[in-house]
Amino acid sequence: MNIYEIVEWLSYYGDVREWSEEEGVIKVSYIPRISTRELFRKIRNQLVDYTPFLRKGTYPSEVVLYLVPRPRYIKATSYRLNILLLIATLFTTMLAGAMLAGVDPFRNPTNILKGLPFSLAIMFILGSHELGHYIMCRKLGVEATLPFFIPVPPPFILGTFGAVIRIRSPIPDKSALVKIGVMGPLVGFVVSIPITLVGLKLSTLTMVIPEQMPHFRLGRSILFSILINLVYGKLPENYSLLLHPVAFAGWVGLFVTALNLLPMGQLDGGHISYAMFGEKYYPKIMIAMFVILIGLGFLWPGYFLWAFLGMIGGIKHPKPLDSVTPLTSQDKVLGIFALVMLILTFVPRPFAIR
Repeated sequence: MNIYEIVEWLSYYGDVREWSEEEGVIKVSYIPRISTRELFRKIRNQLVDYTPFLRKGTYPSEVVLYLVPRPRYIKATSYRLNILLLIATLFTTMLAGAMLAGVDPFRNPTNILKGLPFSLAIMFILGSHELGHYIMCRKLGVEATLPFFIPVPPPFILGTFGAVIRIRSPIPDKSALVKIGVMGPLVGFVVSIPITLVGLKLSTLTMVIPEQMPHFRLGRSILFSILINLVYGKLPENYSLLLHPVAFAGWVGLFVTALNLLPMGQLDGGHISYAMFGEKYYPKIMIAMFVILIGLGFLWPGYFLWAFLGMIGGIKHPKPLDSVTPLTSQDKVLGIFALVMLILTFVPRPFAIR
């Protein structure tokens, strides 16, 4: 469609106040007669050769539509790197799992098989988190890659830095920001619960280590404490729980959920809080979270790192293509549930040596 056909087509759904074209980019000042949500959906479906940007206009109810020509390219898809990283991460997490199980896979290579339960548990949790993002991207028409696992050899205790996907096209609107942002933590959260319960069943009660002997302890989130209570009830006096590697994988899955939901930067929580609170309040939320993490850093130094990582991209969030259309009630419920997940899974002091 040329510019005249586009303007004529747009006039069916609203009043075109003015339009212009410069270096191929079409700008239309427009008062729609339908909802901006419906208008933007029609534009994306009809004008497939353009990337649309919808912004607020000068006057009430006015919007400004920018149509940027979409570059033509041949989409080449290869899963070779995904598969290689998957295999490498399976190996490094099996090494980590074997050492968590109390065996040395370097002295006896067959001991690596004892790390398989931990490896499968942690990779299933982390992979499910990223697949949640990927599936929602596909559903909303956003181009994204399959997960890339990140292997890390010993002595790193987990054997992996997790997994990531790469989003290859712009996010269409604030609703998509919430849905894509929530779906990863939600799937990881749901998957972590049964894995944690199975791992707790496999764990053992041991006598409490005397305080004068140094030992490693994990902090408990609200949810993790509830799950322990479901399996064991109140722990006997002078006894503590020695976690099975599968239970530790579940603990990690819940803690990773919390970290991803922190309302900062390019974390899932950052996307959700920007969509929920907008440009006016999002920077204030980020700064408040930064201050909180700096304070928590005195309990666990890792929070210092997360505080600065969260601020790397600055306190402004990139706008989606449609920054005008408000969130639906369903989107707001998802955002509130994300906050509930953060509260249930957050651990102020995750690791301690006593």
